[in-house]
Amino acid sequence: MTELDQVLDRLDRLESKDAIRALVTAYAIACDEHDLPRLADLFTQDALFTSPNGAMVADGRDAIAAMFTETLKIRGPAFHWTHDVTVEIDPDDPDRATGLVYSHAETTPNGIVSLAAMKYVDNYRRENRQWRFSKRVINFLYYVPFAEYGDGLKNENRVVIGDQRLPADYPESLVPWQDFHRRHVASGEQPA
Repeated sequence: MTELDQVLDRLDRLESKDAIRALVTAYAIACDEHDLPRLADLFTQDALFTSPNGAMVADGRDAIAAMFTETLKIRGPAFHWTHDVTVEIDPDDPDRATGLVYSHAETTPNGIVSLAAMKYVDNYRRENRQWRFSKRVINFLYYVPFAEYGDGLKNENRVVIGDQRLPADYPESLVPWQDFHRRHVASGEQPA
């Protein structure tokens, strides 16, 4: 690979990361504006959207659009914002990437003001020069009515969807979290 090819490769990777960050932002905006055509177009035709708790699962762009149609029917005003976004371009295929996105949302499902903290684990694919989600896994730290926020993190079942209370998707399920608590909390180790 020539020096020019290396520079062009690095430039493509930088531009791709920027385009993927814009994709993540476009998702939040489309959700808040209830712009279903824009939201659906952010996903590949064969995309998968899922959640560990099973509350949001759809396979394929049309199914994702249908799932969000039902979700947005009961949601009034909302505001999603993203914080940390990491993107790794596949070293063997510059048209594929993975990412991790931390975000928050203020929502109003069924008229109930609610707060949520999420972590998305993403796969991205570039098709015809356009980056899209090929897989998006939404993990909830919490999703609680505003009135419950003060005690929300103390409750393991801190994901409230409709009349269901579900366990949080993380951090308790993470191996490092479990290892830490087994070694330092459950063992009764005293602070130094």
